[in-house]
Amino acid sequence: MSPRLLRAVGWGSGAVLGVLAAAVFVLVLTPAKDAVLPTRIKYGLVFDAGSTHTSLHLRWPADKENGTGIVSQVEACSVSGPGISSYADDPAGAGASLKPCLDKAMEIVPAEQQRETPTYLGATAGEQHQGHRGVPVDFRGARILTGSEEGSFGWITVNYLLGTLVKVQNLGTSQDTEILGALDLGGASTQITFQPGVAVEDRNTSVFFRLYGTNYSLYSHSYLCYGQSQALKMLLAALHQASRSAQFSHPCYPRGYQENITVAELYDSPCVRAPSSASPERVLTVTGTGEPAACGTAVRTLFNFSCGAQWPCGFNGVYQPPVRGQFFAFSAFYHTLHFLNLTGGQSLSSVNDTITHICNSSWEQELFPLASRTQLRDVCPASSYILTLLLQGYKFNHTTWPNIHFTQQVANVDVGWTLGYMLNLTNMIPSEPVPAVVGLQRSSWLAATVVLAIMLILTFCLLTAMCCHRHSSGYEHL
Repeated sequence: MSPRLLRAVGWGSGAVLGVLAAAVFVLVLTPAKDAVLPTRIKYGLVFDAGSTHTSLHLRWPADKENGTGIVSQVEACSVSGPGISSYADDPAGAGASLKPCLDKAMEIVPAEQQRETPTYLGATAGEQHQGHRGVPVDFRGARILTGSEEGSFGWITVNYLLGTLVKVQNLGTSQDTEILGALDLGGASTQITFQPGVAVEDRNTSVFFRLYGTNYSLYSHSYLCYGQSQALKMLLAALHQASRSAQFSHPCYPRGYQENITVAELYDSPCVRAPSSASPERVLTVTGTGEPAACGTAVRTLFNFSCGAQWPCGFNGVYQPPVRGQFFAFSAFYHTLHFLNLTGGQSLSSVNDTITHICNSSWEQELFPLASRTQLRDVCPASSYILTLLLQGYKFNHTTWPNIHFTQQVANVDVGWTLGYMLNLTNMIPSEPVPAVVGLQRSSWLAATVVLAIMLILTFCLLTAMCCHRHSSGYEHL
């Protein structure tokens, strides 16, 4: 080998080793950090099987904060037809009624996730129901929620949507934000849930939750048969039994209103007991008289307001500490008073005057031209019942009445128990590890790439020189 070529090979080898050492030095000293990959969106379905209707809520459970999920509502769908309990003799019909809403949800959930999407059916107010088989989701079963659970999950929903629960720390949600109470009025039951500020003396009304790393001790109770639909049925049955006649008057119905109803139709609920002497086929005639004072008296007969000396109570002897703080009232509380345009923060005196005026109307008056016959018939007894329930049942008064906020949605999300139900479920679902990779800054990555490219070029030149040397050595040998 010639001395010139030998020197070239030596310099080339040194250059390659130098560049390699520089590349290693750059990569070792370059700061690296974990880069979190985008998490896959996951979904959950909750069917709300109430006493008068069924609805489907599509939830998106994202990541978790202090052990509890961050959940958003993606879609809500009302199932057409009556409550699912009406299909007791036709389970297949129950499944068919749910299919349109389920199909709508499947248009949102990606096909590859549908088989693993958890789906729950919760029935309230003692509903009897059947599970829906053959659906393309991970059906986790159907269960009947207790009244306390229904009220508590509604309380979670309200406070989660208002941001009073600690959700995400970097959003600045304060631990000192006031926690609100929840008032729910369904078709078959009503619930009151709030933080009393004192120890709950009756453990049957005490509820404990741990959400986002914080403990919550609540008072919650549900009154079965005191939902709006069943309360109005109890009122009608009480008026019939008091009259002991096939023709009786209803002081809450508009003057001039008349309706025929059979005994079987009147006493078709567990909340009312038919007289033993009444024939189911017997036709009864109900006539409205439009008497506000008599209507209020009739409604109050549905309650037992005596408490005794043991402890403070709401009604029917059920323990209840004094109401405290702000409350959100939803479901039938909102719908009934919204029909009368009374959900805008009106004073108690204004609400009283409006209801008195409505209850003093006649059937011929066209106060609500677009309302249905049932709405016109029930607006007085329903609003009178709500006022009695809130004031004498739950013990609100002129001072605390402004603390009640009647609402249907918060942050464009329906208020009810389903969101709280899903949030509570996330406490029992283990957190999944967040996918991550080790990443370099862009400038460091470019520098390392240039160094490696130079090294490859020098290596190529060195190999070329060595090959040329090998060929020249062979010719000299020959």
